Amino acid sequence: MERARLPLSQVLVLGGLTSFGPLALDLYLPALPALTRDLGTTESLGQATMSLCMVGLAGGQLLFGPLSDRFGRRVPLLAGVGAFAVTSALCALVPSIELLLVLRLLGGLAGACGIVCARAMVRDLYDGATAARMFAMLLVVSGAAPVVAPVLGSQLLRVTDWRGLFWVLAGIGVLLLVAALTRPETLPVERRRAGGLARTAASLRVVAADRTFLGPTLVLALTCTGMFVYIAMGSYVLQDGYGLGAQAYGAVFAVNAVGILVAGQVSAWLVDRHGPRRLLLAGVVVALAGAVGLLVATLLATPVWVLLVPLFLVVAAVGLVLPNGTALALAGQRERAGAASGLLGTAQFAFGAVVPPLVSTGGVTAVAMAVTILVSVLAGAAAVALLRPRAPA
Repeated sequence: MERARLPLSQVLVLGGLTSFGPLALDLYLPALPALTRDLGTTESLGQATMSLCMVGLAGGQLLFGPLSDRFGRRVPLLAGVGAFAVTSALCALVPSIELLLVLRLLGGLAGACGIVCARAMVRDLYDGATAARMFAMLLVVSGAAPVVAPVLGSQLLRVTDWRGLFWVLAGIGVLLLVAALTRPETLPVERRRAGGLARTAASLRVVAADRTFLGPTLVLALTCTGMFVYIAMGSYVLQDGYGLGAQAYGAVFAVNAVGILVAGQVSAWLVDRHGPRRLLLAGVVVALAGAVGLLVATLLATPVWVLLVPLFLVVAAVGLVLPNGTALALAGQRERAGAASGLLGTAQFAFGAVVPPLVSTGGVTAVAMAVTILVSVLAGAAAVALLRPRAPA
């Protein structure tokens, strides 16, 4: 089989566009406690700035996915990236937590277009193991965002405050908009799906009812929820609970993100030999081992470095689960790649948006974080049953 490859420039641009999630969430993570104090609000509302961004990232993919099937990938992409830059700039100017919450929701909606359109563009161009390898390559590129973002954020806090971090996000949005302008359209007019809301809803129903899509999507979304729980609660647990400073927390976050990078590269190397299904299952096993170890470490009140080892496994497993789950879910959806990509992203971010705030209402503790991560990964492991072919009637 021919090993088709994306041009390097295309890998870099599409990888950057799929980075909207970690960029929008991770850059200001080290500043969350300071943001909470500065706006005179609670930890729960401070954390909600992340959760609402994830809600936007989820809902935006559901919106932009079908739109990209109808109008092509380029127009929704440019509109969304531009809107992300504007909302990020406005976040830097807010006088209250209430307005920040609204803008974070809108920023998530806008940023979702980069993720969904980049995935759909890969699906337009590649199939099978080649698509899985491309998704793994994009993960390696976009995986640099969670490595760089919290470290950059923590270092920028030496010279600015949390508002300055949102100005940086706005600048990144402008750079990605310029990069997106260089990308050609990948969905020919003859393959676009005409129709209004009814046609869009019908496409989403068809995709959601497809077992070959549903199984990998649930495994991916539920397993990756463990990472979102860590993202939302980790800054409070590690800084307020274990006494790490903003710079130390940024370093820990970067090390965990390097795990995603390494696992994504390993996936790209191995997918032709072992296939995306086997690598997806391997990722679930790694995440489950890490989740169990994390709960044991928190219950035994071990030193923070002991807790960080299983936490690394939970996060690194995403590098195996995400590209291979995505490839499996989109494999049979060539004619509805945008809708399928949007529904996949919605499922992924929806769990991450809903679960952490529900848990944090009872207090942000290490045990609560560990229990929630374990339950999420166990649910993802249970969803593996949907990957099995149906038994003959």
